[in-house]
Amino acid sequence: MISFYSFHGVITAISDFIVGADGEGEGCYKLLTVENGLGRIVNFVVASTTYFVDQAMVAVGDRVTGYYDGSAPVPLIYPPQYRALVMVKHSSPQNVKVEFFNSQLVSSDGQLKLHVSPFTLIRLPNGQAFSKEIANRNLIVIYGSSTKSIPAQTTPYKIIVWC
Repeated sequence: MISFYSFHGVITAISDFIVGADGEGEGCYKLLTVENGLGRIVNFVVASTTYFVDQAMVAVGDRVTGYYDGSAPVPLIYPPQYRALVMVKHSSPQNVKVEFFNSQLVSSDGQLKLHVSPFTLIRLPNGQAFSKEIANRNLIVIYGSSTKSIPAQTTPYKIIVWC
C-alpha cells in the first residue's frame, strides 16, 4: 500500500531533469519547483508515468498539489526532492483526494466517504473502464461538494483506480 503524502503550492520553475549519465530518456523527466507561500519549497521529479488529473498542462504560476509515496527513499538534499506519482492543477469547481479507501469506501485518513452512483466514471489511469470492486484500493477521487460531517461524504464525478 502506498502512503500518499502531498504538498500544495505554486510552481516557481520547470526544468528538464536528466536521469543517468548517458542521457537516456532525455526530455522525458521534468523538475517542478513548488513553493507553498510560507517559504517551504519542494522539487517534484515528474516522469512520463506521473498521472496528471484531467491531463492538465501546468506552467509556472499554476497552483498545484503533488502526491508522492511518503515511504519511498529520498535523497537528503534541500529542497527535498520527491518522485511525483499524481499531480493536480487546482481548479475551483472540483476537489481531488488521493488515498487508500477501505471496504466501506472511507479514506485511510478517515476524512472522506464515497457514495458511488451509476453516473460516477470509474477508470484506470490509461482511460480504460474499470469494472471490478473499487474498495480496498488506492483511488484518485474527483468530486465537487461534500457534507461537513466527519468523515465528509460525497458522490464523486470520477474515480481513477491506481492499481
